[in-house]
Amino acid sequence: MNKGDLVAKIAKDAGITKVQAEAALDSLTGTVTGALKKGQKVTLVGFASFSVAKRKARTGRNPQTGETIKIAARKVPKIVAGSELKKAVK
Repeated sequence: MNKGDLVAKIAKDAGITKVQAEAALDSLTGTVTGALKKGQKVTLVGFASFSVAKRKARTGRNPQTGETIKIAARKVPKIVAGSELKKAVK
């Protein structure tokens, strides 16, 4: 399912237009992204928790040349499925 399919499903289920559904979806993704940029955690009970994890700097290997390279530390988004979602997929 891609964004267009998701927008169409939301619009149908909520009885709203696709434009309104896309605006709602964009608002959700924008809000979650904004919160993560601020270092906040977002929890949708039963669905998922979104947070920011820190990866330490490490050394890696270039697969083409075999050369050792340094990989810088960075922050990455982390998503953990909620209990209801886990049960539904089981």
